[in-house]
Amino acid sequence: MVKQNLLIFGPPGAGKGTQAKLIAEKLEILHLSTGEVLRREIGSGSDLGMKVQSIINSGQLVSDEIVIEIVKNALAKAKDGFILDGFPRTLKQAEVLESIFKELKIDNIKILNLEVDEEELIKRLVKRAQLEGRADDNEETIRNRMIVYNEETKPILDFYSNHEGLINLNGLGSVEEVLSRVTEALK
Repeated sequence: MVKQNLLIFGPPGAGKGTQAKLIAEKLEILHLSTGEVLRREIGSGSDLGMKVQSIINSGQLVSDEIVIEIVKNALAKAKDGFILDGFPRTLKQAEVLESIFKELKIDNIKILNLEVDEEELIKRLVKRAQLEGRADDNEETIRNRMIVYNEETKPILDFYSNHEGLINLNGLGSVEEVLSRVTEALK
């Protein structure tokens, strides 16, 4: 099996986490979800976890320094490939990630961009909040996350627009339909 190094990209609620888990299982690569790592830290009750909880509950992004350290340490251990889920979220993080790739001699990167209509995203996030009881998915926070995404994260598409590994995919449909599109695109 060919080693895959992937970034999965898209707005909140686009299905990045779901697809990343399935892709990681299928390709037998590391799934690095910054959101899950941060939620584990929150669950630990540490001072850092409480600080992260406050940031997430307000709909803001956790500091680059915290997230970058988590990502770099994980990538250094990912010998069989990886899928990054939830990182990079800012242009600065994308630039730092490129330098991490160079430092760790990681190449052949593919970027999966899931495209979903904003109204569909809001419906998905409200439903997820009901199913999972996530405090960070109330309607006010969702709308704030969309603003933050449009201002801070969406410019990353411009950064990667000329990247030879960029793959734009329709993120609408069932989990299986989207996974089928992703699998086909990675061949």
